[in-house]
Amino acid sequence: MRTELVTTLKRKTSEIIAELASDQDPVLITQHGKPAAYLMAVEAFDTLNRRLGILEGIARGERAVDEGRVVTHDEAKKRMKRWLS
Repeated sequence: MRTELVTTLKRKTSEIIAELASDQDPVLITQHGKPAAYLMAVEAFDTLNRRLGILEGIARGERAVDEGRVVTHDEAKKRMKRWLS
């Protein structure tokens, strides 16, 4: 991952954004020597959010199982059929 100063981002915004489109690798922006933000391509951000949503769904499912909130396969099929209708 590349690191850039916030002042470099101000001066070379178009160039940095163009590079994001080609390599999809996020850029860490620093301010006063400390990490301040990440700059990433829209496609990479969307992919990251989709993956996060899937992981959150899995975690919710695991919590439901741990808490005993489960249904039979047949009941799940009935609920899905109603939901999809």
